[in-house]
Amino acid sequence: YTDIETCLTRLPEVSSDEEVAGGAIANWPRRLDMVPPRVSSGSIDGVTPEIFQEDIILWKKRISYYTTVNSQLGQPGRYRNLLDMNAFLGGFAASLVDDPLWVMNIVPVEAKADTLGAIYERGLIGTYQSWCEAMSTYPRTYDLIHADSVFTLYKDRCEMEDIMLEMDRILRPEGSVIIRDDVDLLVKIKRIAEGLNWESQIVDHEDGPLEREKLLFAVK
Repeated sequence: YTDIETCLTRLPEVSSDEEVAGGAIANWPRRLDMVPPRVSSGSIDGVTPEIFQEDIILWKKRISYYTTVNSQLGQPGRYRNLLDMNAFLGGFAASLVDDPLWVMNIVPVEAKADTLGAIYERGLIGTYQSWCEAMSTYPRTYDLIHADSVFTLYKDRCEMEDIMLEMDRILRPEGSVIIRDDVDLLVKIKRIAEGLNWESQIVDHEDGPLEREKLLFAVK
């Protein structure tokens, strides 16, 4: 058995009554692009303000590329409930802020950095999840599922078939999937997707065909 741990994080100490514990947060929607206090204070290992700013630029570039492959991603009303299985700083969700949709941002419990607090400070929603286990949600909850390096993260932890089955369970009929990962893993994932009767295709990385990371676009 594992001892129960404290589930609430203590706020940082303040020097005066006027100082905001944890750091001041800008009003919505400015807070989306402002460096979260947890990042600026160095509370998240390996995440700096420079990395945060680079992540904003990166995801705007990636979303722009996604829409060239799946034009429906930019159509209002096509997707409403989205899931990001490995959200990091919430860049995927932040880049879609102008669209009429919402994104559930998942920080895997196995991730190197605990970034959920920074996601909250950006004004986004999210939760923890281990993809070796079922997600606590109804079947057919999501219209689109995004998985960035999820199968690399769980390569030696659990079977990719089990993860794919859970994705199939929570994805509605005619829902879409975008998976970013190493090409060798995507080839195996594509075979599993075909077994689930998904229509799928593997396309090159936004930086060109020489990148080992590729993308799999699928429709249930």
